[in-house]
Amino acid sequence: MDKPWLQHYPGGVPANIDPDKYPNVIAMVEECFRKYRNLPAFICMGKTLTFGDLDVHSRHFAAYLQSRGLEPGDRIALMMPNLLQYPIALFGALRAGLILVNTNPLYTPREMRHQFTDSGAKAVIIAENFAANLQQILGETQIKTVIVTSIGEMLGLKGVMVNFVVRKIRRMVPKFDIPNTVQFGEALKMGRKFTIKPFPISPDDTVALQYTGGTTGVAKGAMLTNRNLVANMMQIGAWLSPVLPEGKVVALCPLPMYHIFAFTVNCLAFMNCGARNILITNARDLKALIKDWRTHNPNVVTGVNTLFNGLLNHPDFAGLDFSELKAAVGGGMAVQRAVAERWQQVTGCQLTEGYGLTESSPVLSVNPVDKAMRLGTIGMPVPSTDMRICDEKGNALPPGGENVGEIQARGPQVMKGYWQRPEATADTIRDGWLCTGDIGFMHPDGFFQIVDRKKDMILVSGFNVYPNEVEDVLAMHPKVREVCALGVPDEKSGEVVKVFIVKKDPSLTEKEVKEFARENLTAYKVPKHVEFKDELPKTNIGKILRRALRETK
Repeated sequence: MDKPWLQHYPGGVPANIDPDKYPNVIAMVEECFRKYRNLPAFICMGKTLTFGDLDVHSRHFAAYLQSRGLEPGDRIALMMPNLLQYPIALFGALRAGLILVNTNPLYTPREMRHQFTDSGAKAVIIAENFAANLQQILGETQIKTVIVTSIGEMLGLKGVMVNFVVRKIRRMVPKFDIPNTVQFGEALKMGRKFTIKPFPISPDDTVALQYTGGTTGVAKGAMLTNRNLVANMMQIGAWLSPVLPEGKVVALCPLPMYHIFAFTVNCLAFMNCGARNILITNARDLKALIKDWRTHNPNVVTGVNTLFNGLLNHPDFAGLDFSELKAAVGGGMAVQRAVAERWQQVTGCQLTEGYGLTESSPVLSVNPVDKAMRLGTIGMPVPSTDMRICDEKGNALPPGGENVGEIQARGPQVMKGYWQRPEATADTIRDGWLCTGDIGFMHPDGFFQIVDRKKDMILVSGFNVYPNEVEDVLAMHPKVREVCALGVPDEKSGEVVKVFIVKKDPSLTEKEVKEFARENLTAYKVPKHVEFKDELPKTNIGKILRRALRETK
């Protein structure tokens, strides 16, 4: 069979989608505004924004942006956590013809400077908590329009109390002095005086510069087009259609929407089926997250392995009502088998692992959401997507666990290229195939399995050791909460395995770790060094930062 994965597609999921169903993202969004006008679209801290509200507010915001002299094709940075302001700003910017530059609000001034100067951003919408950092580098950028918002700005009377606590009690807003800033609410008010000026738009126009995380080198802006995002939105919607009844979905969104996973999955794909997105502003506050879960009883939740693991280890989580939960989807990092198995035991719902990259908008493959899911794999390509395994010379390898190589993919969701980096683009997209840099193999029935990233592979006396395998094994130890494996230099072997572990049980010892590893791993894969830590460094979405551990080892 040319595409063996098709035999395992969930019932009702088509082999292909029509990426040209909508000429652009805004056409899709405006259809949602009409179709689901009175339904809740986003809920944050108890405040609801309907699809109709979002239509009106984003229209006013778009008109305001154009009134400030911003023109189609100009870049605008969005820099805030999950707030109701985010979707308004997002769709307002798109309706004004601007290119989005999603920016992590926790970036240091140095990281902000790189992203803003590289993208050539002319405007920024930023939560006041992070404006002091912007002030430090603003003069080195092309940014002329600065719109500031507060955590409580869209929350009505409750917002007054929220802002008081954030500013005065927790002191989370450092002093800043940026001339000529405009408050978000004032921008919405002024936008009522203007109308949106039409502009030409095509499916291949870039609508988002989504920067890679920067954990593997200099962050590059992936140019995502209207067609890319429409395609991936439809692919995700088709794949999850068995568990996403139109107009009845309640989706918990703990991942920040400036991250590509939540941006496409929650903000676009779920919105297209009339879902109610419950925005979690601070996913590290598990107590508050669990409270929102109890209040809204979600059908679907998206997250990363560390979030699911954290919830499972919270004493209040197991007492929740999981009767309405139909799907839990993990991405951004590998879902560990021990976490997935325990998740199903506690919730009765599978933890479905998906796979993708910023460069692919992001989803390339997902496990079935029915009982055909295969733990330890990244599932099968989503509709209209091909994947293959290639050797170092670019030759496609046949299925089988012995044929390990680079995972490559092609489909309508693959980016146009990297912003102003033609050489990097040519190195990443070859003959239409996206070279992911991930190492894996294809099972005979079309399921794909990742072995590890090229850069993370450990070479022990000529033998390849893949950190994910070591981590998966040690994560099964009942006294281990989190684990990360790295290669460290060794005079005899070239490299050996070192693991960093956060204990679940304080009694855990180095000897126990090594004995457990020896029981489950070949000798050269057993960690030679074990270091216990109170916590592991992570990105803002919870992805463990191997680089930070390398620098401290």
